This record gives sequence, C-alpha cells and structure tokens, in this order.
Amino acid sequence: MAVCVAIIGKDNSPLYLSTTDMDKELELQYRVHAALDVVEEKCQASVKGTPETKELYLGQLYATETHKIYGFVTNTKIKFILVIDSGNIALRENEVRAMFRNLHILYTDAVCNPFFLPGEHLDSKKFDRAVHKLMSGNI
Repeated sequence: MAVCVAIIGKDNSPLYLSTTDMDKELELQYRVHAALDVVEEKCQASVKGTPETKELYLGQLYATETHKIYGFVTNTKIKFILVIDSGNIALRENEVRAMFRNLHILYTDAVCNPFFLPGEHLDSKKFDRAVHKLMSGNI
C-alpha cells in the first residue's frame, strides 16, 4: 500500500515522516517535498473558486514511474502526503480517501493528548504502530 506517510505543518516543516524502506528514505523525502509545491498550487486554486471547506482532499498530486503521490489538507493547513507504490494498480480513490480519513483521525488523537506540545514532532510509539498498520493496509 503506502510507502511513505508525511504530516507537514503550516509552515511546511515536517511534523511526522515514516517510510517502509529506510534505504529509499531520502528519495521519498524528496518526493514529499516536491509535492508541497503542488499542494500549495491546488490550495490557492480551490480557495478562489469555492467557499470555505473543512477538509480538502486534493487527490493525486502527481505520479512517477514508481510512485503515486496523494495529498490532503485540513482547515488548519496541516498537510498529509501519501506516497503509494505505482505497482499497486488495484487501489481505488475511495481506499485512498479512507486512508487519509484514518490518518487524520490518528493525528487528531495524538495531538489532543494534553502532553503534546503543538508544532513539535510526533514521537509516539502508539502513533507509529498505528501508522505502520495503515501503511500496510490493515486498518
């Protein structure tokens, strides 16, 4: 399913990044970073034409030979980026939306912890385990 999951803050600083293949982590970070420009463009285009929305599913941002990159933005400008292996052709849009929905729920639960300081990296083992389940398709 997902090869990389990234949560990016308002100021484009990474709050969380997890990959399945540590050997390709730098390449996947580059893909996520490149996707942020596309996210900004899509957010600017959608703000002009539509009224305020709570959550914004951006869909597929771009695709390469090996990966498909999808994006999601919340009303607080927190960006979620999923990098999915292109070999997984059976993946449908509804499944990607469900992955974003589950990731957003996991993130909200982690941030609502009274010991979490806003703007800091997510260093929760429980959150890591849940994200890895999500990446493998078990949620």
